[in-house]
Amino acid sequence: MTSANDIVISQIAPLTGVLASTGKQMVVGGQIYFDHINATGGVNGQQIRLEVADDGYKVDETVRLTKEALANPAVVALFGFAGTANVGKLLTDGVLTQGGAALVAPYTGSEPLRTPFNPWIFHVRAGYGDETEHMVQQVTTLGMKRVAVMYQDDGFGKAGLQGVERALAKRGLTLSAAAPYERNTDQVDEAVKTIRASDAQAVIMISVNRPTSAFIQRYREAGGGAQLYNISVVDPAEIVKLAGLKHAHGLGVSQVVPYPFMPAMPVVREYQQLLKKYAPSELVNYTSFEQFLGAKVLVEGLRRSGPKPTRAGVIKALETMGNFDLGGTVVRYAPDNRIGSRYVEVTVIGGNGKLLK
Repeated sequence: MTSANDIVISQIAPLTGVLASTGKQMVVGGQIYFDHINATGGVNGQQIRLEVADDGYKVDETVRLTKEALANPAVVALFGFAGTANVGKLLTDGVLTQGGAALVAPYTGSEPLRTPFNPWIFHVRAGYGDETEHMVQQVTTLGMKRVAVMYQDDGFGKAGLQGVERALAKRGLTLSAAAPYERNTDQVDEAVKTIRASDAQAVIMISVNRPTSAFIQRYREAGGGAQLYNISVVDPAEIVKLAGLKHAHGLGVSQVVPYPFMPAMPVVREYQQLLKKYAPSELVNYTSFEQFLGAKVLVEGLRRSGPKPTRAGVIKALETMGNFDLGGTVVRYAPDNRIGSRYVEVTVIGGNGKLLK
């Protein structure tokens, strides 16, 4: 049953295409928290209604569906979109400005979505610059100096590439190779060739599940022996499935939210319990946990914006939250700050295919 009093949230996610498994987890993470809130009385007595649309990770679809969502006056906020180019286009086309709604917890760490400052996007994750700095720090601490990058040839990939270049330059180093692949494909043979020829000691991949898996498999089969790393947007379980454990074992993956597999933090315990209750067939995973945190941020914003939340009211409530403890991990927003967290750590795919800290 839906009612005119419901608080309507719009989520546009890639439920088909190369990012489909990620998109599914994104929706799960938010939905289990909204289900829990609705089951325990809602927000100021109102139920949350999450309306989900599939953009297939296609930029034009994201724009079309977002305009459609924002044309509905009942929609008070946007939640958990994916894709640097996708969200970037909403910004450059003025879709967010015209719509005047907050976009909370997009699944991207792109710097152009953060700098220059824009008032619409509330980030729950660290940026790709934070992630690449952390990975380069780790690689150089291990004494490796020859670093290559395999990247998606679009705004997302280039943002990560620049982050690696900046982090290396800080340490007086330059890239040994930069190899692009085309967005929405897994055609990485040229990238494998280029990086093999560069004799890199470490390869940092700025790529999504399928091309990452294809690269790992073909690079290892071609005899490539570098230490491999990937930015946080991949699903390690999917990579093990696609590339095979033999090849995926040892892959370093940077993470921008705490480790969700051990219930050491109150918020991880809450996430695990609600996942079991509302999505019993789903496994614990970084992507759904990140969106769970995002849903907590959004619900707090809704709560603070009072009984009849408006788009402007939600933005005001979020930007005046200050430090907010989600249950062991803190986000911080202010009128001049939309980057809630800069948390980064690197995990590794272990011999059993599971992620190790």
